[in-house]
Amino acid sequence: MKELQRFSVPEFRGMQKLPLALVLENVRSGLNVGSVFRTADAFAVERIFLCGITAQPPHREILKTALGSTETVDWIYRADALETIRQLRSEGFRIYGVEQTTEKTWLQDLQADPSEKYALVFGNEVNGVAIDTLMACDGVLEIPQFGTKHSLNIAVAAGIAVWEFVRQLRL
Repeated sequence: MKELQRFSVPEFRGMQKLPLALVLENVRSGLNVGSVFRTADAFAVERIFLCGITAQPPHREILKTALGSTETVDWIYRADALETIRQLRSEGFRIYGVEQTTEKTWLQDLQADPSEKYALVFGNEVNGVAIDTLMACDGVLEIPQFGTKHSLNIAVAAGIAVWEFVRQLRL
């Protein structure tokens, strides 16, 4: 790991994180949750909120895909995503749902401000982000898609969205 210049767990915990939190609302698949943990670790995301029916570590499926990142990424369980949004807003976060709607900003068109903190809300694999949750967000970001399905796996969507914030805030 030294040759790959990877951080140890204590080094990772002590490093400055991307000013980004992820909120997973009612994500059914533990495999998806684990994949989001891996993405959060890879890009040093500040923390993850697991809400509603979203599985929590040490769930077997999460551990299978997270590959230890549940030990490095800070996470919190909250039953209510709206309560989580209220907390994040009180901490100064700008909150965006990642969803397909008519009133949205294309992900690449958002101009992230390095002096701001952000939270991204991802929803259920079938139903997406709940309408009440979307209404509580500061805006909605949509990932452009050009195929016939117009839907992405939540773990894939999280990876794309987090990378865009890394690109804008860190590179």
